Amino acid sequence: MVQTNPLSTGLDGTEPAQPLALFIFGVTGDLTRAKLIPALYSLFVDGRIGDARIIGFARRDWSRDHFRSQAEQMIRGQRGTAEQRQRFLSQLDYLQSTFEDDAGYRRMPDFAEGYRNRLYYLSTPPDAYPTVIDRIGRNGLADPEPDGYTRIIVEKPFGRDLESAIALNATLMEHFEENQVYRIDHYLGKETVQNLMMLRFGNGIFEPVWNNRYIDHVQITVAESAGVGTRGNYYESSGALRDMIQNHAFQLMAVTAMEPPNDTAPDSIRDEKLKIIRSLDPVTHREPASHIVRAQYASGVVDGEPVAGYLDEDGVDPHSTTETYVALKVYLDTWRWAGVPFLIRTGKRLSRKITEVSVHFKHPPLRHFSGSRHAPERNVLAIRIQPDEGVTLKMNAKIPGQSGGARPVLMDFSYGTSFGSGVPEAYERLLFDAMKGDNTLYTRRDEIESSWSFIDRILEHWGTTDVASASAPAPAHAHALAQYQAGTTGPDQAHALLGGDRRRWRTL
Repeated sequence: MVQTNPLSTGLDGTEPAQPLALFIFGVTGDLTRAKLIPALYSLFVDGRIGDARIIGFARRDWSRDHFRSQAEQMIRGQRGTAEQRQRFLSQLDYLQSTFEDDAGYRRMPDFAEGYRNRLYYLSTPPDAYPTVIDRIGRNGLADPEPDGYTRIIVEKPFGRDLESAIALNATLMEHFEENQVYRIDHYLGKETVQNLMMLRFGNGIFEPVWNNRYIDHVQITVAESAGVGTRGNYYESSGALRDMIQNHAFQLMAVTAMEPPNDTAPDSIRDEKLKIIRSLDPVTHREPASHIVRAQYASGVVDGEPVAGYLDEDGVDPHSTTETYVALKVYLDTWRWAGVPFLIRTGKRLSRKITEVSVHFKHPPLRHFSGSRHAPERNVLAIRIQPDEGVTLKMNAKIPGQSGGARPVLMDFSYGTSFGSGVPEAYERLLFDAMKGDNTLYTRRDEIESSWSFIDRILEHWGTTDVASASAPAPAHAHALAQYQAGTTGPDQAHALLGGDRRRWRTL
């Protein structure tokens, strides 16, 4: 198996992928249009994939030509010549079938004829995963061809609780080996997340202070200005805790807090991430109000436009108690992080779309300048994951003149200005890694199940492992659901999680 160095940046210096047949189940969905086809085309233009057959598998009455015309719209405006676009589109094919019909799966070898390597991408609704996996397996399509590979990429959400995640893993293991399974979390494919590891382990000035002696707390923010849009039905069965905390936020936390791995082999890195997930101190054993805030957005104004509240969105029960915002204060039972709170928040219809990790350092031991009208602030190292990828260090400088006061100044690194080129899209990196057999940036079975084990305790504390609705109202003891106005930074109750001592949430 090829193992690339995950601490390197971008896709430079790597050999192109071997010829392969890639089947995209649920190819007519939004993910294919917005991410998969554009990412595959970028890889093709860059020479990362050459001889490939990309087969869409879905129930819609599409033809091969219609699929190609749709794909042409998906890549419109991207770089590349007309000749490159036509060569890429000529590699696309379409197999019409329902996910339940074995006849469709029996036709797959004809579409993949001449290719020893096969990659399956599950871009279907989550409830179809077990069906597709089972049909692939029982039709003999999970076993690798001689001198080739067979791999499967499973999109999030991977289960909706611990029980369903274990069941889905069992279905996968019935037909595939663990090294064939790639559970995708696209946040790990973002260049800045990978740069977080480089920042820590590749710079001698940071690793010595990356511990509870010097760090006061860590904030992880995954904020969205958009609402649920057309995904109201899905969101009603999910909520912010399942949709963002269990996967994206916990992965960012694990990369931020993990110990240095012995080497850069995929399992060495994933072993260290797993230790962090397993070290989470359950918050449900303490007073919940000081560790968890859940809320739902009401109507408000975003980007100057009035927007509806969650209860008025399409597909949402008007009496729903589904949370669209969650803030957590968690602790890690490790030597390095003992006593350091990790403050995690995510929400929809907030004032700004931003994802970042910020490390807030302690004040110096002697506060020589604290009596000044402009007292020094905490040093903060902020790693911006999106939309403007980069790193900012806030430090204090003396204000010129006789005042003797301090003012925070920023040292800023931006990918766009420093490297003069755009940051590769996360799906480009992750798709290419799966083709190469590098699962470093994919989540392992034990990571998934350990994170769900923690999340299940919170769901049980809220009163049910299912999101409450009008037909299944939350019990009286369920954790209170606050409200916040769309276009703001979230509910006021979230400020209490920081515990005072001049701690403040980062401005969105």
